[in-house]
Amino acid sequence: MSSTLAMKNISIEFPGVKALNHVNFSMETGKVQALIGANGAGKSTLMKVLSGAYDHYTGEISMDGRNLKIRSPKNAQDAGIQIVYQEVDTALIPYLTVAENIMLLDTVHNMGKRQWMRWNKIHQKAARILAGMNIRLSTKTLVSELSLAEKQMILIARAVSNKCKFLILDEPTAPLSHAETSELFRITRELVKQDVGIIFISHRLPEIFEICDEVTVMRNGEFVVKEQVAATTSNKVVEHMLGQKLEEQFPERNTTFGNSVLEVKGLSDRGKIKNLNFHVKSGEIVGIAGLVGAGKTEMCKALFGSEKPTSGEILLHGAEVKIKSPYNAVKKGFALVPEERRKEGILVLESVEANLTAASLGSFSKAFSFLDRKREKETARQLISRLGIKTPSEETKVQNLSGGNQQKVAIGKWLVADADVYIFDEPTKGVDVGAKKDIFELIAELASRGKAIIYASSELSEIIGITDRVYVLYDGKAVKELETKATSEEELLMYSTGGR
Repeated sequence: MSSTLAMKNISIEFPGVKALNHVNFSMETGKVQALIGANGAGKSTLMKVLSGAYDHYTGEISMDGRNLKIRSPKNAQDAGIQIVYQEVDTALIPYLTVAENIMLLDTVHNMGKRQWMRWNKIHQKAARILAGMNIRLSTKTLVSELSLAEKQMILIARAVSNKCKFLILDEPTAPLSHAETSELFRITRELVKQDVGIIFISHRLPEIFEICDEVTVMRNGEFVVKEQVAATTSNKVVEHMLGQKLEEQFPERNTTFGNSVLEVKGLSDRGKIKNLNFHVKSGEIVGIAGLVGAGKTEMCKALFGSEKPTSGEILLHGAEVKIKSPYNAVKKGFALVPEERRKEGILVLESVEANLTAASLGSFSKAFSFLDRKREKETARQLISRLGIKTPSEETKVQNLSGGNQQKVAIGKWLVADADVYIFDEPTKGVDVGAKKDIFELIAELASRGKAIIYASSELSEIIGITDRVYVLYDGKAVKELETKATSEEELLMYSTGGR
C-alpha cells in the first residue's frame, strides 16, 4: 500500500541566516521526485531536516496523516526515511565487509542487547538484498576495495535493508560515469517498483527529465512550484530556479592569444596518465575533456605537484620547471581548483576570510611575520562582493555555505595569489546554473588578463561553451586535439569513449 509524506511550514535558522521559510513539500511512494534549486536554495537543508540531521526546525512532518517526531537520524530511519549523501565515504566503514556495512543499522540498533553475532545470517541477508537489486558483489569484499559507484550501491542497499519507504539521493550522479549513472537509474526504477519513494537532488537537468516523475523547485529557502516533469521544460525549470528568464550562460570573449605560457612534454605517472603532450598560450582556455576515469584529475594533480610524475617535462614561459610539491607549484605560479573541494580545495572549519587569504598569507604579513588583519579582512570583503559569495559575513565558517559558494571561495583564494597558470578540475561539480554562470565569467576574466587556463571536465557542453581548444583524454592518453569552434559534443563523446 502506498504512503504519502508531507512537510508543512518547515522553517529553520542558523546564525545570521534564515535557511528555510515556511516550506511545504509532499510526495508519494512509488514515484521519483526531483528536488532542485540554485545553490543556497535550501534543498539540502530541507532534506537534512527530513532525515533527522537538524532538530531545531519548526513545522510539521507527517506520513499518511500521522505526525512524525523527527529530531534525530534514528527517528527518521524508524519512520522509513533514509538518505544517501554525496560524500559516500563518510557513511561507510572501509575496513568492514560489504555485508557488515549493509547490515550496520541492524547491528548498531541492537547494541546493548546481549546477542551472538551470526555472521552467516548477516552475509545471507546482505546477499539477498543485493540479489533483489541485481547487484553482483561479494558480501565478503572489504568496502575499501570498491569503486565510488559500488560504495553508493552499498549505501542504497543499507537503506533498503531497513524497511525504507522514502529514499533521499543527494547529488547521486555527480561522481559517476555514464555507465555507472545508467546502473544507478536501473536500481532506482527497481526500487520504485517495490513502492519506494525516491527524492532526487541534482543539478543535472537532463537526468531529471530522464528519471523523475515530478519536480519541486526551491529558491532562497522557500517553495516555488511543484510540477509534473512531463508537463514542463528544462528552460521553465531554470527560470523557476533563478526567478528570471534564462540568459546565455557562457560569456563572449576576445580570442586573441599571446605567447605560450605552459608546455607539457611526455608527462606520465605510475599508470593513469601516459605520455601527455599539450600547450596553453596566454589568454587561452584549453579544455581537457574525458569521461570519469580518463585521467583528468591525475593530470591536474601531476601539474600541481600533489602526484609525482615518472617522466616528462613541464615548461613555464619556455624554461623547464621542477614541481616537487603543491607549495613548490604555488611559488612557481600555478593554481589548482580541485574536483574534491571539501577534501582538498577549502578549509571547511575555517572562516570565509581565512580561506580567501590562505594561498597568499605572505602578502598580508607585517614586520616579524605578524598578519595585517585589517588588510586581510578588507581583501576578503572585496572578494566576497566581487565574486557574489552569499555569506552573512566574512567570519562565517565555509562549512555553512552552499556548494556553489564554497566553490567560489575555492577559486577566490587564487585571485589574491595572482598565478600564471590556473587549473580547474570539474569546477562546476554540484553547482547550480546561476553559480555556473558566475564561475564561467570569472574564468573568462582570468583569461582576459592573460592567464593560461586549463579547464578539465566531463561536462562536454561546458567544454564546448567555455574553451578555445580541447584535448580529449581516453585511458590516460590525449587521443585528439581539436579547435573548439570546429567540433561538437558528439565528436568529443566519440573520442572520449575510444572511438576513431
